[in-house]
Amino acid sequence: MATTAASSLQIAAARPCISSSNRLFKGCTTFLGGNTRVASWSKLASACHISSAQLFHRSLTSSSSRFNKVVTRAMSKASENKPDSGLCIDLKGKRAFVAGVADDNGYGWAIAKSLAAAGAEILVGTWVPALNIFESSLRRGKFDESRVLPDGSLMEITKVYPLDAVFDNLEDVPEDVKANKRYAGSSNWTVQEVAESVKKDFGSIDILVHSLANGPEVTKPLLETSRNGYLAALSASSYSYVSLLKHFLPIMNPGTLLCSIIQLYGGGMSSAKAALESDTRVLAFEAGRKRKIRVNTISAGPLRSRAAKAIGFIDMMIYYSSANAPLQKELSADEVGNTAAFLASPLASAITGAVIYVDNGLNAMGVGVDSPIFKDLNIPKDQH
Repeated sequence: MATTAASSLQIAAARPCISSSNRLFKGCTTFLGGNTRVASWSKLASACHISSAQLFHRSLTSSSSRFNKVVTRAMSKASENKPDSGLCIDLKGKRAFVAGVADDNGYGWAIAKSLAAAGAEILVGTWVPALNIFESSLRRGKFDESRVLPDGSLMEITKVYPLDAVFDNLEDVPEDVKANKRYAGSSNWTVQEVAESVKKDFGSIDILVHSLANGPEVTKPLLETSRNGYLAALSASSYSYVSLLKHFLPIMNPGTLLCSIIQLYGGGMSSAKAALESDTRVLAFEAGRKRKIRVNTISAGPLRSRAAKAIGFIDMMIYYSSANAPLQKELSADEVGNTAAFLASPLASAITGAVIYVDNGLNAMGVGVDSPIFKDLNIPKDQH
């Protein structure tokens, strides 16, 4: 299971904001890099903290095309009592349910971590066959390094729910699945049952994240995909998005966000991606009119997650992206998490029905610049 979602957020465990420890990003009317834009980031930097290993300094002030990984950082305790002087993101008191977290290196985990850093309470839904390993790894501290938040504390997951988003209710579950030993010992794991369990345990949620996908024929080209494989991909990867919102809608507080993350593979997954994009627009209208809920989707670039490795050609996809995208660097899960954090915040209160690309700009390319036809052109390239 691997695709993602989120609402209203703060980026830090105490009183977070977005800024740069070198105060490089000063006051912003545009997010374009370059010296001519640096002066326009001052107000944002005065209230917030975006830090990275080298804070994009070299990328924005030199010809180097390699960007460093951005991580969110909480304000120091010495700054907590200072009055806010700019744009702050605060999710304190918010509760998020992140569907599709089964390890510590996917987009779902990264989004949960950003939401936790912003002060949100985290609930997760984990695919039933992966539940025991995930909970065991949490208990034994295998994820402790990945759980570290910007302020040094560990991300806390209040509760882990078993979830199989392919099934809406118990009546939909075939007998062979019920009898499967990988499902033994777990109960109340259909979408409807999980929503009811969350309501019973917590009453309501503020953020709903769809971070799951699956396709039994994901390594096949579309022309070689069977009808059953195609429909299974759409069921697990796109209708699950609709089902989650349908069943969680009654317990979602107005103004919250449903956010999904999508990537492109084979076996009908490209069709599921198209369905997710279309459904995002329709659900934004329906949920917005019905309960004032915002619905957005992040279209992410390739990530070397455990789930993605199963397709067999993720390394090739990452190489292609690095060779052809405007920003020649490997995408990190944190960059997607940071985007979800923004979408979930009050700063994005007027954004709904949008598909946001977080792929180093690859979506903007009409042609692959690594093609031999361009060999004589002086196209700037990152020197690896």
